[in-house]
Amino acid sequence: MKVIDINSWNRKQHYNHFKGLLDPYFAVTLPFNVSKAYQFSKDENVSFFSKYLHDCMKAINAVQPFKLRVINDDVVEYDVIHASATLMREDRTFGFSWINFHNDVNVFMNNLTLEKERIKKSTDLYPPINGLDCIHCSAMPWLHFTGHKEPISTPFDSVPKIAFSKTKKTPDGLIMNVSVSVNHALADGYDVGLFSENFQKFLNK
Repeated sequence: MKVIDINSWNRKQHYNHFKGLLDPYFAVTLPFNVSKAYQFSKDENVSFFSKYLHDCMKAINAVQPFKLRVINDDVVEYDVIHASATLMREDRTFGFSWINFHNDVNVFMNNLTLEKERIKKSTDLYPPINGLDCIHCSAMPWLHFTGHKEPISTPFDSVPKIAFSKTKKTPDGLIMNVSVSVNHALADGYDVGLFSENFQKFLNK
């Protein structure tokens, strides 16, 4: 983790402007073609969710602004961003997870499986490990939404939010809409576009 020198940062004015807003977040909902990722999950007999979440986390970790967080009055950049996904139990409640990111998809999937088992056996909402070096994400496979709003914490919340919709078959393939919410003090539309390009690239592999 390193601290950004705000005074010499080329985003200093942008940061100070958006940091003063009551709601500095902006969100977009984007369509992704998940045909190849879905086929991979079937061929390899693995969870589709774990496959596309791993691709998402690779894309997150490839875009520097998505690794920025605000701690007290400092802007910091984390080396690695992990996944904090909502995982459902049989009684329809959920727990917040902490899934350590790893470039190796098999290691990441194992980390996800361990968190699923922990949450299944627990009634705790929060994971034993927690921090800002994550994204908050949730899958809603019951809804093919075209718009979405995440709850935002106070005080100043700097963790990006991702939500994955139900897939939909189209003439162009299997489409999944993804809502991306980021704090505008730390990231712009260009950065969300770069994340989008990377995510689609990884989904296609």
